[in-house]
Amino acid sequence: IKDLRLENSKTQEELATAIGMSRPTYANIESGKQEINLDQLEKLAKFYSLDLTSLISGVVPDFEKYKEMLLFFLRETKTKDGKIPKTKLAKMLYLADFGWFYENFNSMSGMQYRKIAYGPVPDAYFRVVDEMVEYGKISIDVKSSDEGRTAFLISEKVTNLNQKLNRLSKGEAVMMKKIANKWAD
Repeated sequence: IKDLRLENSKTQEELATAIGMSRPTYANIESGKQEINLDQLEKLAKFYSLDLTSLISGVVPDFEKYKEMLLFFLRETKTKDGKIPKTKLAKMLYLADFGWFYENFNSMSGMQYRKIAYGPVPDAYFRVVDEMVEYGKISIDVKSSDEGRTAFLISEKVTNLNQKLNRLSKGEAVMMKKIANKWAD
């Protein structure tokens, strides 16, 4: 929890106040001299907008990197209209995280996945997509078929194409490019 506090530029006083204890008590928890209880852990997770599992495991999602992964796939997937179905994009993101974990024993994005009807996806996927639409990074077009199916097609906004994707390592980009090529059709 000390590393998390320092990464977020917070003081011990701020964290102690957030979880309802004195700064010396919080300092003792950070140094391992005192145990933290479940109620305090839940308050700490809420303070950082994390789920309890992420806080306890120490695997904290990198939302900015996840957004870059999403943009990478939008840029690399060769379609005539530059649009990818929302479900396909979610699957490609999962494959990148899973593939990276398989080879390196850690997730590329730090996201925690859960099983849903169309395949594993992190809860944050839908929030990230909505946020990127809201901030004008991507757009979603809704397309209905004659069979009554609805497709949500995602594309990157032209005004966003100059954004550099600097959170992805060269190895991560190579793996993602392979996935994009394999799923091109």
